[in-house]
Amino acid sequence: MRKKPATVRIARWSATHPWSAIGLWVVFVALCLFLGGAAGTNKISDEESGVGESGRAGRITASGHFTEKPEENVLISAADGGKLDVATARKAAEELAGKMKALPEVESVGTALPSPDGRALLLPVTMKGDTENADTRVQPLLDASTTTEKAHEGIRIDQIGTGSTAKGLGETLGEDFKKAELISLPLTLLILLVVFGAVIAAGVPVLLAMSCVGAAIGLSALASYVLPETSAVSNVILLMGMAVGVDYSLFYLKREREERRKGASHLDAIEIAAETSGHTVVVSGTTVVVSMAGLYLAQEATFASLATGSIIVVAVAVLASLTVLPALLAKLGRWVDRPKVPLLWRLTMRSNESRLWPVLLRPALVRPVLTLVVSVGALLALALPALDMKLKQPGSDDLSRDIPVVQAMDRLTSAFPSKGTVHQVAVRAPAERAGEVESALKTLLSRTDGQELFAHDRTPTIRASADKHVHTVAVGTPHSPKSDGARKSLELLRAWVPEAIAPVQDAEGAVGGKVAQGVDFTGHLEDRMPWVVGFILLLTFATMLIIFRSLAVALSAILLNLLSAAASFGALVAVFQNTWAEGLLDFHSSGAVVSWLPLFLFVVLFGLSMDYHVFVVSRIREAALGGANVRDAVRDGITRSAGVVTSAAIVMVAVFAIFGTLSMVEFKQLGVGLAAAILLDAVVIRIFVLPALMTALGRWNWWPGNLNSARRGQHSAGSDETRQLRLPQPVPAGATQYGQRPSYGQDSGYGQEFGGQQQTSSREQAYAPQQHPQSYAPQDAYGPPQGWTQQGHGDQPDLYQR
Repeated sequence: MRKKPATVRIARWSATHPWSAIGLWVVFVALCLFLGGAAGTNKISDEESGVGESGRAGRITASGHFTEKPEENVLISAADGGKLDVATARKAAEELAGKMKALPEVESVGTALPSPDGRALLLPVTMKGDTENADTRVQPLLDASTTTEKAHEGIRIDQIGTGSTAKGLGETLGEDFKKAELISLPLTLLILLVVFGAVIAAGVPVLLAMSCVGAAIGLSALASYVLPETSAVSNVILLMGMAVGVDYSLFYLKREREERRKGASHLDAIEIAAETSGHTVVVSGTTVVVSMAGLYLAQEATFASLATGSIIVVAVAVLASLTVLPALLAKLGRWVDRPKVPLLWRLTMRSNESRLWPVLLRPALVRPVLTLVVSVGALLALALPALDMKLKQPGSDDLSRDIPVVQAMDRLTSAFPSKGTVHQVAVRAPAERAGEVESALKTLLSRTDGQELFAHDRTPTIRASADKHVHTVAVGTPHSPKSDGARKSLELLRAWVPEAIAPVQDAEGAVGGKVAQGVDFTGHLEDRMPWVVGFILLLTFATMLIIFRSLAVALSAILLNLLSAAASFGALVAVFQNTWAEGLLDFHSSGAVVSWLPLFLFVVLFGLSMDYHVFVVSRIREAALGGANVRDAVRDGITRSAGVVTSAAIVMVAVFAIFGTLSMVEFKQLGVGLAAAILLDAVVIRIFVLPALMTALGRWNWWPGNLNSARRGQHSAGSDETRQLRLPQPVPAGATQYGQRPSYGQDSGYGQEFGGQQQTSSREQAYAPQQHPQSYAPQDAYGPPQGWTQQGHGDQPDLYQR
């Protein structure tokens, strides 16, 4: 007897030692959370995250070791936005300055400065401590501003700065994510309740997904000391963890329930689920990990951080599905289907074949070429807007204008443009050249005088590091970061800086800032994207070729996923580069897509879409190995997998769509893009394109493999010993119009789908009848396999023997 697959051995141990498996999992999750919390997170620094010239400017500035103090800008203006009562404003500024100086959190308070148009006063305040936790110490300053505003009628006091802006945005985004969590969990539970019709069965996938997210967050904190972490990692882990964690549990649980319904014992059902759905989970997880690993080729710290977090949570979800899930199912036993929801339970346990899916699949099976042309044409039409995709880095202009702190920022930059969009000029040179560098920078600033592309409300200050090696100066522009004016001012500075420092020996200069970072990041992605996409396509093709041993299946997987990704990009551009959906999704269009999103979206979509592709094609091949022709196999595989694929897709779409309700446009675009792609993949690709393509290809689907030899091989243990299979009982009365085919249990040949060897079980293989319309069931599809002879007599089950 040959060794059973690892998924079966692990599942059997977990199922026979449930408390040990559950205990080990609880310890693992708790340990990850404890160690991650104790270690803290190593965040990406400015010098690590930048690319191109802006990245070089960040590294030059960091080498100066400037002491950064948190600064607050208190703007005093008329409450109605009109003309300011200067006397009242100055009295309020003096009173507020006195209050601020008395606060222990404040280091110094500057002199109130009037705006160029005289409609506002600016009171600069410097806080004590570092900038990292300024938001936790800024509340007394905000309280002082609020009290002063109430004491002086007719004026408005806004406070914008390091701490207050972080606090305002943090509270808004924190409420967003809390709302997303509060909606996503009940919604996921509700969907799973409809899928399973039982409370415990619906709760198990959610519980498992949440434990995976917790463990992955802890592990990612530890991994951040190898690859520094961006602040968005925890959100991505939540997004990916809930999606794949629920999906993998759903695949496994649905198959286990299906086998129990056919009459298998609880332990046998778990083993069959491990050998079939367990293999699918491993392969799907491997595909997602391979796709996410492609982000490392982007050679950018943020992408490397997102890739690490995603890989960790997917790996943890696979581990949970193979270990603790079988233990939970074994321990719960029949209780997994309790308490039942009467109506939903009856719907989920219907034994008759669905009438919906054969109707939906009919066009693809009857007229495959026409269906393929129409469906592919529709997806290509949807993808057309992607050809006009424009990319930009997210900034303050992408935030919702309903957020109070964003409104305050707008008023500040309107009165004092130099406080808005700023270019950071950094120069590094030997200390003895410090005088020459300062003179060169003054010459540079003089060239900006009179230029409309630059702000002139106050004179820029040149800063020098303690060792005189580094000099920096911030040059403001009155234009918003997304405007052409901001880009033109950047181009001018980048042309002027080399000219200004050319006379200074051994001087190195660069221009950074938000606008520069966006320009450089977008250019970097354009250069690296072919490498990332090529890596993912090549590795995915190789993985699918190894799994299914079919060139056609591997190529079709690549093409179909490219098609769905292109269509989702088209939908993303149509929604976010235009204004028609602003009211619907509550966002302000910047006329562009967030620059990091297309590459990240492509990688995630390719990985997640392969989940469905592997699962569906595996069931199709399973049916083909059982003796069905291609059309029957396609119909049978998609029909039998439709329930779990649809359920998983609904869960994913629901979770992703919730992110479309958040305030930050980058998360809106991420949520809408993922939801649209999964919806297109589950509906258009799986119902029309895939079945039409496989039906049209016919026997070429499995080329260059030989399905007949694989079918014979599934009945062989590699020796000449006789093996016997129990076949279906005679057709029951009233079912004569249907052909009978065996279900695909442990002897289905699933092992061959993953390049493994089919295992011989010590138990007999039970095959329950499965009904199919006669029009799709060939008369001799389920006769004895080639090279086998029929034995048996009377009312005993037929036996086939070599």
